[in-house]
Amino acid sequence: MRRPPTPPRPDLVRRPQAPFGWLEAHLLHDSWLAQLGPDATAVLLLLALAADRRGASFFSRGRMGDALGMDVARVDRALDRLLELDLVALRPWRPGGRDGVWQLLPVERSSDQPRGGLMHVAELLRSLGFARPGR
Repeated sequence: MRRPPTPPRPDLVRRPQAPFGWLEAHLLHDSWLAQLGPDATAVLLLLALAADRRGASFFSRGRMGDALGMDVARVDRALDRLLELDLVALRPWRPGGRDGVWQLLPVERSSDQPRGGLMHVAELLRSLGFARPGR
């Protein structure tokens, strides 16, 4: 078994000293990021960083937008996508509300998702909104 490569700055290896967010590796290896797109990926990252040990956070959509530099309509579309894919759940503060307690849900491995997570790098970057240089 090969040893992992040495990081460029081994003197600056991160060692979390306080609470920190986490995301499941399935998101990368099972092509979830490509399905999410850049806005939903950014909102998922924000929710992961803000989540408590149960995966719950209390950011309003406006606060999410402010933190991410997005308008609320973009945040709403991103949250709708996360809800559609069962990556988050919402318990609204009041019936019919769009703000409340957001919870990260376990990432399910789908039979529709490739097990190896193989995807061409260019395809992944395109799905995240990056264009080829010179275009």
